[in-house]
Amino acid sequence: MSRNGRSPGRAPGLLERNGFRPVVTNNRPAVDLAAAEQAAGLLLNALGLDLADENLAETPRRMAHALIEMTNGPNFELTTFPNDEGYDELVLVQNIAMQSVCEHHMLPFVGVAHVGYLPGSRILGLSKFARMVELHARRPQTQERLTKRIADHLQAELDPKGVGVVIEAEHTCMSLRGARNPRARTTTSAMFGRLRDEPRSRAEFLALTRSQR
Repeated sequence: MSRNGRSPGRAPGLLERNGFRPVVTNNRPAVDLAAAEQAAGLLLNALGLDLADENLAETPRRMAHALIEMTNGPNFELTTFPNDEGYDELVLVQNIAMQSVCEHHMLPFVGVAHVGYLPGSRILGLSKFARMVELHARRPQTQERLTKRIADHLQAELDPKGVGVVIEAEHTCMSLRGARNPRARTTTSAMFGRLRDEPRSRAEFLALTRSQR
């Protein structure tokens, strides 16, 4: 549950601490590492790989650990502060490194996120933008869903006047297989409040994110 009594409605959960410093957690089932290693070995065997080969003997273990790392984000404290100055202009953190996993092929997609908001009564510690992106990114999903999850979470926790998220990423399921187009990048956006409804605010946000491309 969030500090304002609303749940983000997504996988992360919140444990209250000192009113405005909730701990954001991933709330995912416990990982069965032994089963994951066994399954990885079965898959590699099914692909015709010889796990008796010294070079491949430890690959199931490494493969399981890599997938666990790519699908589990670290917990963090969502630190906010009073907006004592009444700041009401755009706050934008650009080029946040992002990596996630395509839920259709279990292959990575990698890129950057641009996250901004128009503050209400609270402002967010700047490092928490990157923490929030990482937490939501570390799971199998589509880029569209990831973009909206980040925006939904910010909207729920900050109750701002507007939220905007833009993600640009290269999908290895498209660049390394299938169409095999390594130059293709996918851009998605999600906006709420004034960043969605007011043409001037929306244009400012999108112009600033495009300036980094």
